[in-house]
Amino acid sequence: MSATEKIPGTESIEWGSDSEYGLLRDVLLCPPDNFRWLPTSVISKGTLESGRSYDAELAAAQHREMVQAYDQAGVQVHLLEPDPALPYQVFARDSSVATPAGPIVTQLAQPWRRGEYAPVIRFCQEAGIPIHRMATAGTLEGGDVVIVEPGKLLIGNGEERTDTKAAAQLGVWFEELGWEVRIEPIPSHFVHIDVLVSILAPKLAAVCTEVASTGLVAWLHDAGFEILDVSVADAFGLGVNAISLGEDRVISTKRSERLNEQLRALGLTVFDPDLEMFTLGGGGAHCLAQPLRRERVG
Repeated sequence: MSATEKIPGTESIEWGSDSEYGLLRDVLLCPPDNFRWLPTSVISKGTLESGRSYDAELAAAQHREMVQAYDQAGVQVHLLEPDPALPYQVFARDSSVATPAGPIVTQLAQPWRRGEYAPVIRFCQEAGIPIHRMATAGTLEGGDVVIVEPGKLLIGNGEERTDTKAAAQLGVWFEELGWEVRIEPIPSHFVHIDVLVSILAPKLAAVCTEVASTGLVAWLHDAGFEILDVSVADAFGLGVNAISLGEDRVISTKRSERLNEQLRALGLTVFDPDLEMFTLGGGGAHCLAQPLRRERVG
């Protein structure tokens, strides 16, 4: 469904999410029509320096494979309208944040991403999805926001993407809802906290423990989470960056072999489209999608 089509029968639907693992009903993606590799991060800079060539046709095919995984899982896919001025808009995670009260529109840091607020506002307005709030204090990107479980929020703060003031503003909004908020400083070259941490099922997290602080790891352990360790090398390949569909199902990527192996050993179903054109550009399955509606688990 495009941004210009109002979603029928949505008046009684509760948009948003109170976890990263509730049953995913609706997801927001963006077609890769305008995507190309840019020097946005250590990951994409390394790709550009390697001499590899971006293949737009392959990227489109890989994105379709991911959409098919959502379709197979029974998730309703909605699409942002691609804007030629926004080459990294395909990473739909970053322009908004799903909250229990509905979406928060973010403010992205890099010049070629700053305008991404406009298509997501337009999508919400035309689809009939009430916007809860809009970030105004500084730069905030959705990849730095992890809803650990109902009542517990993790915000990554690497300054280059999500800065201290915006992280604090978002934290206050969640604290007003009665949530515990942890603002976690991260090395800026890891871009977003979802390169280091993902929540993939109740009490199950994938974490690059070599980089994540001992305080963060202890915080998750104290909350009862089992941690699947992901190496630094795999993290830079977006090996943590998977998204839960709920009901012990996950979309990962074909090349996240170690994480996929660990998840399957625990009995989870893993959809693993090849998303290499996107991971080489700096984002994986989690980065490519923003949940619009998950069933509440709290």
